[in-house]
Amino acid sequence: MKLKNKDILDIESLSAEEIGLILDTAERMREVSRRPVKKVPTLRGKTIILFFHEPSTRTKTSFDIAAKRMSADSISMAASSSSLVKGETLADTALTLEAMNPDIIVMRHSSAGAPHMMAQRVNASVINGGDGMHAHPTQALLDMLTIREKLGTIAGKRVAIIGDIAHSRVARSNINGLTKMGASVVVAGPFTMLPFGVEQLGCEVASSVDEAVEGADVVMMLRIQKERQENFLFSSVREYSKNFGLTRERLMRANEGAIVMHPGPMNRGVELTSDIADGPWSVILDQVTNGVAARMALFYLLAGGRDADSD
Repeated sequence: MKLKNKDILDIESLSAEEIGLILDTAERMREVSRRPVKKVPTLRGKTIILFFHEPSTRTKTSFDIAAKRMSADSISMAASSSSLVKGETLADTALTLEAMNPDIIVMRHSSAGAPHMMAQRVNASVINGGDGMHAHPTQALLDMLTIREKLGTIAGKRVAIIGDIAHSRVARSNINGLTKMGASVVVAGPFTMLPFGVEQLGCEVASSVDEAVEGADVVMMLRIQKERQENFLFSSVREYSKNFGLTRERLMRANEGAIVMHPGPMNRGVELTSDIADGPWSVILDQVTNGVAARMALFYLLAGGRDADSD
């Protein structure tokens, strides 16, 4: 089985079978990162451009490591050092990159839809590394990989996503992916941070964090995205933490063996307490590890190359 599209722009365009293929491939790629020599010749001769218009630590670094572990040539490009600062349009930047014949372009942009525009103008595969408040497909894929690794399956699990749902591309992509793979999703957060009609994505809306966490197998906390809010949508950080932060007491409402996730960067003491972040429930660092494997899988499936098991 192969991916039907040349690009990974959102979770909505992927079928459940394609998501399963990506996760299966990522499991194989995870083994590469455990080797003494963490490198395979799978994508030797391929060129991958990392075009990040927004700041990033985890996503950009893991894409870069993923490319290098597969022997691809990885070139980083920031908006601040590109001709965009001289007035070049994004469309012309796309044409310029296309003229250099890259194989894959990974793009993060503050404007929703920017990677889609890029994909329409280049022959290279485009992977959306996050666009505005719209989508973050690779984060959802690594989250699903982590859930499957820790709980054995995604189907039938109850996932609580808590926090700034309205401004979170991670929430949207996870709701789409998790429900597609058979999980039930419940969301909770301040009323001002719940988008109108969020139920239409296939999730349930809880009236409180306690209600959302009750019986959950996965509790996914989200960062308050102040940079995407024109006005602060809560009274104070202290008040937010009191009403919507994850504490040990709240977590005890979840099912036995429940895991706690966070896409990062997390604000300790706000979205969750340090004893939760560093406790046995937390799989936050496992998410980071699986981010490399998931992105290696996408590179492999989009660009082909030699088998990842070859020496």
